[in-house]
Amino acid sequence: QDYYGKELQKSEDLKTNACITSARPLPKVVKDALELVHEEVVARYYGCSLVVPECLASCWILDLGSGSGRDCYVLSQLVGEQGHITGIDMTEGQVEVAKKHIAYHMDKFGYQKPNVEFLQGYMEKLGDAGLADESYDIVISNCAINLAPDKRAVLREAYRVLKPGGELYFSDVYASQRLSEAVRKHRVLWGECLAGALYWRDLYSIAEEVGFSPPCLVTASPIIIGNKELEDIIGDCRFVSATFRLFKVPGSIQATPGQVIYNGGIVGHEQELVFDVNFTFKEGEVVDVDAEMAAILQSSRFAEEFLIRAGGTKAAALQGCC
Repeated sequence: QDYYGKELQKSEDLKTNACITSARPLPKVVKDALELVHEEVVARYYGCSLVVPECLASCWILDLGSGSGRDCYVLSQLVGEQGHITGIDMTEGQVEVAKKHIAYHMDKFGYQKPNVEFLQGYMEKLGDAGLADESYDIVISNCAINLAPDKRAVLREAYRVLKPGGELYFSDVYASQRLSEAVRKHRVLWGECLAGALYWRDLYSIAEEVGFSPPCLVTASPIIIGNKELEDIIGDCRFVSATFRLFKVPGSIQATPGQVIYNGGIVGHEQELVFDVNFTFKEGEVVDVDAEMAAILQSSRFAEEFLIRAGGTKAAALQGCC
């Protein structure tokens, strides 16, 4: 709270590039939405690139660690007036910046009533902020889960508030090994999103324990720290900024390997949908998928965008690794 509320006043105050590593080029529709966001909101934002999943019309989205609200205001435009965005952040100063500009943005977007709200609270305790079971289509987070000491609690809460078929789509920092006590207690390294980074293999075990589908890796970029003093403390550990998607697949779905055809109906992704490192779906093209991907597509908001049929020819089990 201290680091993000007082010490950092703008993104240039960060001491490493961990929080600003860009993943992949932004679609035009997202770039256009970003241009309408108030300059103070953008200047006080400390996330990794932009965290914007696809197929968002009318969705209810929760942003964990929403900061000054930049991603929320971009998503506000993409879900439309019928959708809703909730941002939650532990830092009072950041929440104040986000709330201050609600009227400005709703006027800019031409909305009759706000479709965004900002709450001060902890991502490990969403119930304390009044967030109910199965109330969101998507939970996102942009380089913030690493700041929570209890990652299991965060994923458990995200799972609880997601509707069946819902998705946790988040960018974060991961470590090549479990971190030493000295690194984990270093104040600046915590604020810079490094000391709280999860050993990447632990994400897979925590996700399974909570009930999520195996994580689908979307993008990964190595982090160059570029600060000699901090590099000496970290030693030979390496860090990566990665985006994963995890789904709450209902137990009733008994999917088998199959074939799917994308219909090209998602705005901004009409020609092709890059789902993760293993699957890119081109409009009208038949793609073999494993049972996991078939279950995800069948149970999620993507179901109406695909023709799904059981029994693929060479559907193999694939797993992205960080």
